[in-house]
Amino acid sequence: MVQTGPMSRLVDGVRRAGHRPWFARVGRALTPVDRMLGKLSRGRTVAFGFRELPSMVLTTTGRRTGQPRDTPLLYVRDGDGYVVIGSNWGQRTQPAWSGNLLANPEAVVTHGGRRIPVRARLVTGDERDRDIATLRSMWPAYATYEARAGGRELRVFRLDPVD
Repeated sequence: MVQTGPMSRLVDGVRRAGHRPWFARVGRALTPVDRMLGKLSRGRTVAFGFRELPSMVLTTTGRRTGQPRDTPLLYVRDGDGYVVIGSNWGQRTQPAWSGNLLANPEAVVTHGGRRIPVRARLVTGDERDRDIATLRSMWPAYATYEARAGGRELRVFRLDPVD
């Protein structure tokens, strides 16, 4: 069922704003606040306060420091796993967390008050095409971020829970 009420229109407006350069600047500036809120709420917050934009805190191990690094991210579910994208707001450099996952794929997803150990896998080929289409249906600005990234392919990862 498609919602058409005031909340749905507000979410659509946020999705449209996501394409604007100013939105990426504001988003980068607010990332530390988002990170703090995600940590304090144990992942109970959602992006911009909208359930239609599900968010998590991804904890990776810093590839240089060995220290835990928390990053708030939007995600889509795929079965038991999660799919995330290294958009870095359309910057020309890969986000640090994606390099951390390549160096050490063991990570933790925190959302809904739960910490879930996961193993990351870089998604390529047809699977990446499918996953990026799903990610773009949730947050259309990912297409804009990829265009702004100056030829950098946005890394897509699947995060699967480990027992």
